[in-house]
Amino acid sequence: MSTTNYDVIVSPVITEKATKLSEVNQVVFRVTLDSTKPQIAKAVTELFKVKVKAVNTVTIKGKRKNFRGTKFKKSDYKKAIVTLEEGSQIDVTTGL
Repeated sequence: MSTTNYDVIVSPVITEKATKLSEVNQVVFRVTLDSTKPQIAKAVTELFKVKVKAVNTVTIKGKRKNFRGTKFKKSDYKKAIVTLEEGSQIDVTTGL
């Protein structure tokens, strides 16, 4: 089964820390758990027409929570920190 670029990248991460990273040519995306670094690099390159220098990923384990006496676990998710080549830039606030 082939995946499209839209299947790999779920959404951009817009936090204070991610905004700080944009100053040093890095962009943070939430990606699917089974995506690989080459798939992420290819998706970012084709969707945003930029050159990717490196991709770092981190899997965040979901926390266990209680709500009105009911215990549940938040879903695990994966973040990708994409470093762009000099001169390349992505404005994640505008969307695709």
